[in-house]
Amino acid sequence: MSKQTQLAPVNTQVVVGNFTQTELDTLKATIARGTTNEQFALFVQTCVNSGLNPFLNHIHCIVYNGKEGPTMSIQIAVEGILYLARRTEGYKGIECQLVHENDEFKFNAKTKEITHEIGFPRGKVVGGYAIAKREGFDDVIVIMEVNEVEHMLKGRNAHMWKEWFNDMFKKHLMKRAAKLQYGIEIAEDEPVSGNTLDTTASYEPRQRIDITPNTNVVEVNDDEFIDPEAETKKTLG
Repeated sequence: MSKQTQLAPVNTQVVVGNFTQTELDTLKATIARGTTNEQFALFVQTCVNSGLNPFLNHIHCIVYNGKEGPTMSIQIAVEGILYLARRTEGYKGIECQLVHENDEFKFNAKTKEITHEIGFPRGKVVGGYAIAKREGFDDVIVIMEVNEVEHMLKGRNAHMWKEWFNDMFKKHLMKRAAKLQYGIEIAEDEPVSGNTLDTTASYEPRQRIDITPNTNVVEVNDDEFIDPEAETKKTLG
């Protein structure tokens, strides 16, 4: 009776957090494209530690050319902040409104009461506010004037602020209120160059494995092509 060669099992298990090797490779080639291996390792660990999923647009990896080479900026989307907020015990929602020049708006700093009456035509946006609510806690109220976010029109996301200013302003307000009310502490928007990650373990893509029935396992690099029949003859010969 001939002895059958046992095939090596294909590794489909998670490698880091809930990410499989295939998902890590996909992230590196798409969402985190352009990162160094050290920057990518930091991005993945941030995703794992925070519980945010980059495939669901919770968290973004922005890479641009800095003075010290490729520079990464991790940005948390409002979808990610709300995802974490909804998982917080006592979450009761976040209300957000923009205030236009023809609206009637008053805020009593002592009682924390807001009076907001909308008028038409509303005119241009002059400010906004967000109220984050949590059972057993006082409401967290964030109020901002337009001039407090005007610098965003010149930042890395300037094109988005210029084209969708109202939406971006509301998201900014919601993120601020949610972070304060629900204790969400994630560092973001901090430039990370490849030279500042000496203590971060580097991400190294695994080699591909070519498995052919009744043959030994052959390891193949990305830029190599191996003929399975030829390799089998070498092994048996």
